[in-house]
Amino acid sequence: MMNRSACLHRLCVLLLLSLAGISFDSQGAVAADPLPPLTEVKVPSTVDKHQQSVTLWVPDKAATEAVPIFVYLHSWSGDYTQDNSIWQAEAVRRGWIYLHPNFRGRNDHPEACGSALARQDILDALSYAQQKYRIDTERIYLAGTSGGGHMTMLMAGYHPDRFSAASAWVGISDLTAWHRFHSPNGKSTNYAIMMEACTGGKPGDSPKVDADYRSRSPLFFLARAKELPVDIAAGVEDGHLGSVPVRHSLLAFNELAKPHRIPEITEVEMQQLWEWKRLKTPQPGDTAADPTYGRDILLRRKAGPSRVTIFQGDHEGLPNAACEWLAAQRRKAKVVKQ
Repeated sequence: MMNRSACLHRLCVLLLLSLAGISFDSQGAVAADPLPPLTEVKVPSTVDKHQQSVTLWVPDKAATEAVPIFVYLHSWSGDYTQDNSIWQAEAVRRGWIYLHPNFRGRNDHPEACGSALARQDILDALSYAQQKYRIDTERIYLAGTSGGGHMTMLMAGYHPDRFSAASAWVGISDLTAWHRFHSPNGKSTNYAIMMEACTGGKPGDSPKVDADYRSRSPLFFLARAKELPVDIAAGVEDGHLGSVPVRHSLLAFNELAKPHRIPEITEVEMQQLWEWKRLKTPQPGDTAADPTYGRDILLRRKAGPSRVTIFQGDHEGLPNAACEWLAAQRRKAKVVKQ
């Protein structure tokens, strides 16, 4: 955090530059050129033929050479119209195809929320792009924040062969646990009510309902992604200032660690991060600086090609950090054309 003198100096600099005609964005950075417009297309589901909207941007060079593709997933209460321009900007800057699919929209009905239909919508959108454009099959990247982080981890678990790497930010890994968090004193609140609308009830109502919660929860499928590079990250304040406790990210990483026989993050460590916002005895790599984050790192662990990071922040994703990590990953992904 800057001291008062530094803040005043920065404000003076910004004022002088503004008077010189240089504009700034809401974060005080020099405003970037306007983003190119997205194109909207309709892609029919290969399961129920329902038309799902997809927005995308394709660099000109994709006409003559294979380029990476960046699939970014909308959040829990959003759909394909959600403004994720800060993520699109990363794709544009890097010359990646940007693909923003709908997958049944808001998570408030059975067809959404990680259902088999929703998962197939993402695969169908990817297959559409693979059929239409030249794509580098070693650089098929997937990412999402919050509900998009949930879906990113779920796709990594169910379909690890379709992607080269995945980056999930502040995602939900266990819907039953998340329902409990949003049902204080047993009374369902907003997100819990939405989950009930998706699954047909509360956890414990019936074996069928419980199986539905499980099938939509990444925690039970991530071990299948042991060879896929998966980047999991969360702000330490999430769950206090945001809606998803960091435990979801830490438990998800533990599932990736098991197949590699890597020591798991302990319950004691999880409690320290939740209660104290730090580790009592961090490991050497836990607090190493990462310039792509621009934040203090409080925990970082690795397992095979994957990692988890808890940083000083709350319920948010950091596009540059995510895409810098993704850009370093190469892995042949399966191409399935419609």
